[in-house]
Amino acid sequence: MTRVKYGLTLSNRSVLLGMSTVSEMLDLATEADRSGRWDSVWLGDSIFAKPRLDALVALGALAARTDRVRLGVGCMASMPLRDALLLAYQWLSFDCISGGRSIFVACQGQREAGGGLFEEEFAAFGIDPATRSRRMEEAIEILRLVSTTEKASYEGTYNRFEDVTVLPRPVRLPLPIWVTANPNPALPKLAERALRRVARLGDGWMTTANTPSSFSANLDAIRRYADEEGRPLDSRFEACLYYNIHVTDDRDRGMDEVATYLKDYYGVEYDRAFLDRWVAVGDTSRCADLIREFVDAGATTVTLRLVGYDEATQFRRVTDEILPALAGSES
Repeated sequence: MTRVKYGLTLSNRSVLLGMSTVSEMLDLATEADRSGRWDSVWLGDSIFAKPRLDALVALGALAARTDRVRLGVGCMASMPLRDALLLAYQWLSFDCISGGRSIFVACQGQREAGGGLFEEEFAAFGIDPATRSRRMEEAIEILRLVSTTEKASYEGTYNRFEDVTVLPRPVRLPLPIWVTANPNPALPKLAERALRRVARLGDGWMTTANTPSSFSANLDAIRRYADEEGRPLDSRFEACLYYNIHVTDDRDRGMDEVATYLKDYYGVEYDRAFLDRWVAVGDTSRCADLIREFVDAGATTVTLRLVGYDEATQFRRVTDEILPALAGSES
């Protein structure tokens, strides 16, 4: 049985909101690296829609403070807004600095509630939001192309270049590129398109706000579409759940804190049914059981964002209680 990997999602937005500090963010990454229990550390991405420390700059700081954990963005929401060739150059530089510990997760941004100033952000860059899917796809193709090819040429709808060599080269090949998809079953055509994109372009899949049942069904669909694409998925394909957690012995009080924290963070008052699906709230046993359900549904990596105002306490409880309980159940 393949060991499930666990990632710590830190908030580079909380620093701007006064919920955390740069030193606290870096210290948690260092502790996660030294603990031996976390496999990866992640940051979020946005430019103007949900302002935060720039993901690429902050990842460079994490690379300098850690030695072991993989490092990534969950997910690169500003991808359609960034020049694709420049982004590839920046990411390959980060991969070099991190010693090949990078995981790139492609994303096109969120128009729905929680996406912040989505329309204003695209307007600031003079980019039509309707083009964001294809811009993201071209950026994936370009990152993969220049990571393996010298004197690369590309002609797409939004990107064109000839005989370009991007240095440095990736430390490890293939450079891992995961693709996000959070399909809405109420929109079946869009859902299929998103999952087919993962099957066609991804070395992995990152998703959030699933149930174990929907996670399993979507993963089955990705495998089916990948077979149709002629690129059947092997054991290296990553199925990653972006999950939230708040460990507490008083679940009712914990749910109140989670709701308040996420409203402060996103400016959205989420209903409790959604929060039940998006956040593991409760004591050690309950939180571990909820995570195990997704592992049983096929998750190979679970990233955990610490939801709550006392991030240090949440980190200790997840590191010292949740992860050992999960590791014990896999042995």
